[in-house]
Amino acid sequence: MRAQLLVQTQRTELVRVLGGGAADGLESVLDLLLAWDVLLGEDYESLRAPGQALHVTARELLDLLWSKGEMACQFLLTAIGQVLPQDQKAGLSLGNCSCPVRGAEQIPSTGTRTLQRERPSLVRKLHGNTGGALRTLREAGCFSAYDCDEVLLPIYTPSQQARRLLDLAGSKGEAAAEVLLSYIQQTGKGPTQPLTDDTHKPDPVPLTYQRKLRSMVSAQSRFLSMYGGMENLSLEDIYTEGVLEVAQGSGEPQRPLGLEDILSPVGVVNKEADTVLISGEAGSGKSTLLQRLHLLWAGEAALQDFVLLFPFSCRRLSAMHQELCLRELLFQHCCWPDADQDLIFHFILDQPHRVLFTFDGLDELRMRFTDEQGQCSPTQPTSVPTMLFSLFQGSLMKGVCKLVTSRPDVVGPSLRKYIRKEVSLRGFSQDGISSFVKKHHSDPSIATCVMDTLRGNTALLGLCHIPVFCWIVSKCHEELLGRGGGSPQTITDVYLMILQHFLQHSHPQQCPLGATWMHDHAHILLHLGRLALGGLVSSSYVFSDLELQQCGVTEEDLFAGFLVLVKSLSSRGGKHYEFLHLTVQCFFAGLFIVLDNNLSRSTIPQLFHPQRKQPSALACVCLGPCLHSGARQDAGAEGDLREAETPNLQMTATFVAGLLSQRHRGLLLLYGLAPTSLDRKCKQVVKCLSKGMQRHFKSIPPPVEGEKKSMHAMPEFVWLIKCIYEMQESSIAKEAMAKVEVEHLKLTYCGIGPVECTALSFVLRHLRSPVGLQLDYNSVGDVGIEQLLPCLDKCHSIYLRHNNVSDEGISKLIERGIECEHFQKIALFNNNLTDECTKHFAKLLRTKKNFLSLRLGNNHITAQGAEQLAEGLRESRSLQYLGLWGNKIGDQGTEALAEALEKSPSLVWLSLVDNGVSSSGARALTAVIKNSSTLEELWLTNNSITREGVLCLMAALEKNTSVKAIWLRGNDLTAEDIEELAHKESRLTL
Repeated sequence: MRAQLLVQTQRTELVRVLGGGAADGLESVLDLLLAWDVLLGEDYESLRAPGQALHVTARELLDLLWSKGEMACQFLLTAIGQVLPQDQKAGLSLGNCSCPVRGAEQIPSTGTRTLQRERPSLVRKLHGNTGGALRTLREAGCFSAYDCDEVLLPIYTPSQQARRLLDLAGSKGEAAAEVLLSYIQQTGKGPTQPLTDDTHKPDPVPLTYQRKLRSMVSAQSRFLSMYGGMENLSLEDIYTEGVLEVAQGSGEPQRPLGLEDILSPVGVVNKEADTVLISGEAGSGKSTLLQRLHLLWAGEAALQDFVLLFPFSCRRLSAMHQELCLRELLFQHCCWPDADQDLIFHFILDQPHRVLFTFDGLDELRMRFTDEQGQCSPTQPTSVPTMLFSLFQGSLMKGVCKLVTSRPDVVGPSLRKYIRKEVSLRGFSQDGISSFVKKHHSDPSIATCVMDTLRGNTALLGLCHIPVFCWIVSKCHEELLGRGGGSPQTITDVYLMILQHFLQHSHPQQCPLGATWMHDHAHILLHLGRLALGGLVSSSYVFSDLELQQCGVTEEDLFAGFLVLVKSLSSRGGKHYEFLHLTVQCFFAGLFIVLDNNLSRSTIPQLFHPQRKQPSALACVCLGPCLHSGARQDAGAEGDLREAETPNLQMTATFVAGLLSQRHRGLLLLYGLAPTSLDRKCKQVVKCLSKGMQRHFKSIPPPVEGEKKSMHAMPEFVWLIKCIYEMQESSIAKEAMAKVEVEHLKLTYCGIGPVECTALSFVLRHLRSPVGLQLDYNSVGDVGIEQLLPCLDKCHSIYLRHNNVSDEGISKLIERGIECEHFQKIALFNNNLTDECTKHFAKLLRTKKNFLSLRLGNNHITAQGAEQLAEGLRESRSLQYLGLWGNKIGDQGTEALAEALEKSPSLVWLSLVDNGVSSSGARALTAVIKNSSTLEELWLTNNSITREGVLCLMAALEKNTSVKAIWLRGNDLTAEDIEELAHKESRLTL
């Protein structure tokens, strides 16, 4: 095939290959094209617009060479074949191009001509040696200090510095060119040999350093690092897969992902960015997942496209206050090279696409990101936050893949626009909970007892979908199985259980804890609580010896096990500690607020309404001496807890509400808390929750004329109802729901999981009139469905699009729904439903005489399921809407549905889009069209219906004037068929 045609037909792939990797590949191609006189000097300059994206340059290059003709395209394909590695050009057809033969000018006649003709080899020979060449040129009077600075700009890689030097020397004339060539020859790097196929040789892989880095990463990742690594659990033995999904908004169909999909093209929303975000709520397993990826890379089992992987903890980085450059960050604070530091750093700069940086816990970094923070030099010292933002932004080390974990609500717009893709970690599936418990207990009988207890307490089972709660329940199995007062119901119950467990095991020789256990350990609770709250206010999660002393933390307090040593930050100069988990720090902060009588009365209102809080007052007045001067200054000056720290404050407020519930009142009185103080704090929380709900309801806009009034709940609403549930205060729920006057309550994209479903059900069961509950695009799952059952009688419809619901959850939903008088509609698109669920829906249709709408699109229902569903449809006299698009019903299933719906007195709308329906199925549907007096729309888009099938539908339409439209786009019709048939019947949408 002619080269020009190859360039044209492979344009998209060529742009991807030349513009999608590191800049060095494209620049090396340009070097060869200049050397072969394919590009003129002015062509080259036009392609080097400052700040221009690589893919734009690649497109302009293709356009330019196309305009130059066949020979220029042949040279381009030859250059690509010589320069790019095999894996990068795989799949491209490069023709029979070979290295072009030089013309009569075997030896260039001038120095400037030599710089051009020998450019590829000169770039290689000057790589890493531009400093000496510049000194020589300056001493000869050819270059000024400004010229040298321009070449050595930190934004250039060593290869780019060499190219800039050649360009500048060529523009200075013959004298500069001769001096540069003379210098190269004198240093033994003379460009006397003609170009060959190996003129472009990338820096060799630093294998020795790679082995050391793998060894270090493996050692750090081998044992579970979360929860303090206190049990010395092997990650290989305990790791359990969580539910991973592409975040909403990517345009990708929602499906479970594997670890290999995290850095794949699936779900990419910004191809120019190179930062991938793993988001998940606190305790969802983000750090453990990242640790698993590290271990797989170290063992050469995954991520093998990356030669080097540098892992970082944002919590550790936030404790670093000195300025440093990227080289220092990599080598001094990650892995020190024993030799060849320059070679290794040059490799990182020259081949960024083969390097991976990981940053765990971005939400624990004390900073706000703004575009003014940009830093582009890898060698210029700067603050750690500025360096990190520059890395994420791409102004520093563009091309290096950055993998970041964070809670989703902490990543603001200023950073989110630089995110390549976002992957959401939803915690454990139900099978994952069982797997984790079995791995955690070597004795199968204990694991069985724990799982039996969880299955008997669905509220606790819902909590265990969050891995940190599952770990607590597994660790406290003795307390769980031996509780006489019942199993935990709330998050606060679970953390009180782990508190008792640790306090008991810190003194194993003593008798079991008595009723006054909290009072007996008051000093530990207050010391750790003061430290925890002070850390939250100042966004501190790592604490020095000095900070521990100022909060009164003793060796006995440390022995309790809630604080663990941070080995990477501890040295002879002092030790550093952190809480087992961020949620544990929030729990102790909540304990301190409840137990301490010296806090300001404004503390609780400020906690529940952080947007009205005065940070300096909370930090200095409430906490007093628990913060050292630096931290106190930070807390007072930060002044923006409304953004980054709101999730931590909300978590703490949730614990405060739970601790102040009536179920724990006796425990707090035994602690010694005065009833008046307890009542005052309890009333404050109740008032804050009531005001919060009122404020939310007042924000509901009036309905659009002709539409039903609906309320789209914001994330704060979800948090408020969780607080109400933690407090187990029905009066607040009744008061709040009494003021709800909406037809639809929308909670789409609100991160609703089983835990939130429990709280939602607790509140919604107090509604005065039924609502439509929209929970689309959440993580409800089967356990969440079970939690919602108590409030189902307050729902006339429920929408659960994309919620990982299976047949098991549906069986329980239908069983309860049949008993609910007002329950009339259900939507379950994009779930995991199979033919098994249709038996339950058939029972629903037979039993409920007022059921109106059933939408089951994009599931896994076949002809067998359609036949089972048809048994219920035959007896239904109320169903108006039936949606089954995106399944695999086929003609057999369509015929069964048609026979069942033929005499339906109520059907208004039917969708069988994308179901493999052919003309045979279309013929079966004609009976429905002929006999129905209510049918208005029939959707048959994206099937296999031919002209014959359409003619049958048209014949049926002649006997029915009530049908308004039949949608038939995307079927087996020619353009002529479409034009003819549309002209004959206007109700056909072709």
